[in-house]
Amino acid sequence: MLTYYFQGLALGAAMILPLGPQNAFVLNQGIRRQYHLMIASLCALSDIVLICAGVFGGSAILMQSPWLLALVTWGGVAFLLWYGFGALKTAFSQHIELTSAQVMKQGRLRIIATMLAVTWLNPHVYLDTFVVLGSLGGQLAEMPKRAFALGTISASVLWFFGLALLAAWLAPRLRTAKAQRVINSVVGVVMWVIAFQLAREGIAHINALL
Repeated sequence: MLTYYFQGLALGAAMILPLGPQNAFVLNQGIRRQYHLMIASLCALSDIVLICAGVFGGSAILMQSPWLLALVTWGGVAFLLWYGFGALKTAFSQHIELTSAQVMKQGRLRIIATMLAVTWLNPHVYLDTFVVLGSLGGQLAEMPKRAFALGTISASVLWFFGLALLAAWLAPRLRTAKAQRVINSVVGVVMWVIAFQLAREGIAHINALL
C-alpha cells in the first residue's frame, strides 16, 4: 500500500506546485497574515472533496458533460482576468501602501468567497483531479485506490499549510512596497497567461462541440 501512497503523494505534489490562482491567493493571504491558516484549511478541504470525487468516480460526470466543462472554463477565464487586473492595478499603484491597507480591511466572507472562486472556477483543478487522478486512481482496486487518494490528499494538505506558514514567516520582508510590486506583477501576469490559455482551450472545446 505504501507504494500507491507515495505514487499519489508524488503526483499530487507535481500537480500542485506550479504557481496558479489558488497558490497565489494562499501566498498573498500568508504575507498579509490575514486568515491564512483558515484559507489553507479551506483550500485543503476543497482539494480533498475534488480528489475523492475524481478518484472514486466523479470523473465520469465531467467527461460526459462537455457543456459543463465549457461553462466552468469561461467562468474561470472571466474570474482570472478580473483577479489579474486587480493584482496589476495594485502593482502599478502610486500609493501601494494605501492600496495594501485597503485590501487588509476585506472581511472574512469576501476572502472566503474569493478563495472559493479561485478554487472552484479554475477548470485546471477539475482536469487535474477528475481527469488525471480519476483516470489513474480509478483503475486501481479498492485498497490501493484509497492509499493513492490519501497520498494526493497528503500532498495538498502539506503544501497549502506549508505555503501559508512560510509566507507568514517571510511577511516582514515581503510586505515592503518593492516586494509587493514584484509579487503583484508576477501574480497578475500569471493570472492573465492562465486566462488566455483557458480561453484557447475553451474555443477548442466549443469548436469540438460544434
